[in-house]
Amino acid sequence: MLGEMSVMTARRVMCGVLVSGLVCVAGCRGPEQAVSTVANEARDAEHKVQAANAERDRLRKELEKIAVPTKSRYVDVHEPGQWANPFLSVDAQMINLRVTLADANTSSIGEGGFMRPKAARVRELQVRLKDLPEALIALPEDAWPYGRVVAVEEYPLAEKSQKPAIRRQVEAVIQQLNDLGVVVDEWPGR
Repeated sequence: MLGEMSVMTARRVMCGVLVSGLVCVAGCRGPEQAVSTVANEARDAEHKVQAANAERDRLRKELEKIAVPTKSRYVDVHEPGQWANPFLSVDAQMINLRVTLADANTSSIGEGGFMRPKAARVRELQVRLKDLPEALIALPEDAWPYGRVVAVEEYPLAEKSQKPAIRRQVEAVIQQLNDLGVVVDEWPGR
């Protein structure tokens, strides 16, 4: 919902309201009815924009509970498998969200070994673009060791014909994350 009701979308809705109002003037019983119809549609569009803004603010407030990112903690991470924060691999239709949960055992004894492998703490979920904010909010705070930053990459195994659609999806993801106040670290951009 957040990405669906951007400023551009709101403008398109308002233009649609005006066009439908002009069509109504030609086919309605009278100009009063046409003006009333256009005013009602404009009011409905304004309410939708206000609801989308309120939802974005709610989601942003939830994500503000996570600390601001500390670039020095992740600037030297160059392999996706070493990234400790949420990692998004974006396909044309779905987003693969990889999360590494924190080790419940705080002792350094046996860390990463046979009894405590890091791979056992990795979870992968498939989410749609509209569900991404809620999925990120649902993550525990310890899944964000670098702060409020997410790595984003285009799905590496996609067919060449799907690359333009995937790029559009990546840009929509980046826009949505930026609207929520989440820093995006695009891969393999470094």
